[in-house]
Amino acid sequence: MTRKAAVIPLLLLAACSKAPDQAEPAAQASSGAVAAVTAAPDSAAATAAAAPGAVKIDEDGKLFHFAFAYPAAAAGIPALKAELDGEKDKARSALVEAAKQGRTDAQGGGYDFNPYDRSIEWSVVTDLPGWLSLKAESYAFTGGAHGNSGSYALVWDKVAGRRREPLSLFVSKAAFDAAFGQPYCAALNAERSKRRERKVDPASGAEFDKCLAPSEVTVLLGSGDRAHFTRIGLIGDPYMAGSYAEGSYEVTLPVTPALIRAVKPEYRSLFAPGR
Repeated sequence: MTRKAAVIPLLLLAACSKAPDQAEPAAQASSGAVAAVTAAPDSAAATAAAAPGAVKIDEDGKLFHFAFAYPAAAAGIPALKAELDGEKDKARSALVEAAKQGRTDAQGGGYDFNPYDRSIEWSVVTDLPGWLSLKAESYAFTGGAHGNSGSYALVWDKVAGRRREPLSLFVSKAAFDAAFGQPYCAALNAERSKRRERKVDPASGAEFDKCLAPSEVTVLLGSGDRAHFTRIGLIGDPYMAGSYAEGSYEVTLPVTPALIRAVKPEYRSLFAPGR
């Protein structure tokens, strides 16, 4: 399995479908959202209407479970809300198609079908005057011994009104890695050693003892002063930094002068050294 293989491919599919034949569909809205739930007689589709608060959708039935959520800070930006709603629709359509095919295969093969599962939950990393930093935690089950989880991130440029990838604020991935590689490797191996109750040697040759390049993992831009990006979160998903049983590895490091030098000139004023 490649290192990013654990990030679920269902989101990348753009399949379209009719609503599935689930039993007792349900959609639940978070306490901060105003939700309108509808379901046609021959459909299990449940949707939450646009709301000023956080949005959370949850569907459960015999064919699949689907959940999608994003916070009020994202829902309050129309263009970002539209992007996230589009992501939700694509993820759900892909899940429906995959689950239908999985059930057909199970019936043809004479084995039990277990409902598929897909969830994506966005949360705020930090909300600055001109930028909103978000992370997503995802999970998917499409049969097999267990599901897979993953993570990804975005920063929303409020002035430009567009989504940017965190690493796009840096000169290059190589520059980011050069500035942050050593401290990240040290912090990651310290956490590995703690979980495994043995010292981890990155030169051992073992797959999950090797150092990872910071640009390989999910990069989160965080803040301690609510005015600048002062810390960086780095998430190594299962099968990247360790085995599935070890879960994900999240390390948070302060922004350093060396890292600021790796930022594109036009964005350097957004960053400040952290503690």
